[in-house]
Amino acid sequence: MPEVLVQYQAEIGQAIAETFIMVGISIIAAVLVGLPVGTLLFLCRKGQVFENLLVFGTVNFLVNVIRSFPFLLLVVFLIPFTRLVIGTAIGTAAATVPLSIIAIAHYSRLVEQALLDVPKGVMEAAISMGASLKEVIFKFLYVEARSGLVLGLTTSIISFISYSTIMGVVGGGGIGDFAIRYGYQQFKTDLMIYMIGIMIILVQLIQFAGTTISRWIDKR
Repeated sequence: MPEVLVQYQAEIGQAIAETFIMVGISIIAAVLVGLPVGTLLFLCRKGQVFENLLVFGTVNFLVNVIRSFPFLLLVVFLIPFTRLVIGTAIGTAAATVPLSIIAIAHYSRLVEQALLDVPKGVMEAAISMGASLKEVIFKFLYVEARSGLVLGLTTSIISFISYSTIMGVVGGGGIGDFAIRYGYQQFKTDLMIYMIGIMIILVQLIQFAGTTISRWIDKR
């Protein structure tokens, strides 16, 4: 192991742990909230069986507004809300608030797109057989769209990792913040390159896992 990595071994471990915490909570928020929001967008859009343009327009507007913010400005804009929710605007826990909000908006749009790829006849057939709304969603829509949902989540996770590198502005830490503070600002280019390498490996592993799972569950 290179000497510089040995020297900062504890700090690197902490930075990796902080990244995992931030990204992990963002993934949970994306699945628990982003998936239902994306499903709601799909079900309420024009031409769908459960069409509701008021609900669709409202949710669609909110998602678009959040996704339109440059992420750094969103982090700063949400500082009062983060302080209200967490009790502080500084630290890894505080960093998870803006990350979770962008995660919900980001994944909900990908969920909507994945569900739009489901043949319309699937939903119509489910309703004609007397399926309830819950059954339509879980036994038909999600089953047909499962491959796209996994690929969308994979893409989202990679984006969350990228967003997490910015969280140093609110003391969130993470691999990106470590690379800037210990590598770039202290002119230790080799250390910065090693951290970039860790990020690249992490992203490649996630992409490989997501693609493999998507292919495995795609029965079409």
